[in-house]
Amino acid sequence: MDFFTAEFFSALLSIVIIDLVLAGDNAIVIGMAARNLKKEQQTKVIIWGTVGAVIIRAVATLAVVWLLKVPGLLLAGGLILIYIAYKLMIEEKDHDIKAQDSIWAAIRTIIIADAVMGLDNVLAVAGAAHGDFLLVVLGLLISVPIVVWGSTLFLKLIDKFPFIITIGAAILAWTAAKMIVGEPFLKDYFSNPFIKYGFEIIMVAAVVLIGLAKKRSEANKKKTTDSPERGV
Repeated sequence: MDFFTAEFFSALLSIVIIDLVLAGDNAIVIGMAARNLKKEQQTKVIIWGTVGAVIIRAVATLAVVWLLKVPGLLLAGGLILIYIAYKLMIEEKDHDIKAQDSIWAAIRTIIIADAVMGLDNVLAVAGAAHGDFLLVVLGLLISVPIVVWGSTLFLKLIDKFPFIITIGAAILAWTAAKMIVGEPFLKDYFSNPFIKYGFEIIMVAAVVLIGLAKKRSEANKKKTTDSPERGV
């Protein structure tokens, strides 16, 4: 991909937004793992825990970028990413991270938790990068400092403006659709630009609309369940 083109910057922006939306939980992981330590120790844990997590995530993402060149894996990755986008829309995330009493135990907890929680992030970023390793690295360099130092603010923004999650899910769905239409053995089916872009639009609309409908249904169900309790 050529530098300083609209395609390059749109892909980079997608990666940064994906990183921020899917990595927002890192703030909670870091805070919960380090909360029993002294203030000066917490700074070390945040720095080294983040460094370790970023290294593992970068290596994993670059490996997935390479793997997505294997025939059929773009399609599989796209389908998985559509499911991840849908889950992002409807899921309320719980966090069960045990606070640690030593620096290295806290760092280890952060790295392991991030590796487990970051699988969706790795696949999404690899798909958005379109095989460009530089985009992966740049995306991490831009988004990681924001996640580490501004994640608390970002989480508050998500709580205040829930549509941020919807935007993130739409970008994930768009990335998934682009992965599917980019699958070599499906190339003939999407050779027509109308079909190609139509499919991408339908995928984004389907994930967002179905996700919103599911959330509305769950909210109504919760209201129905809570109403008799208030009347008692």
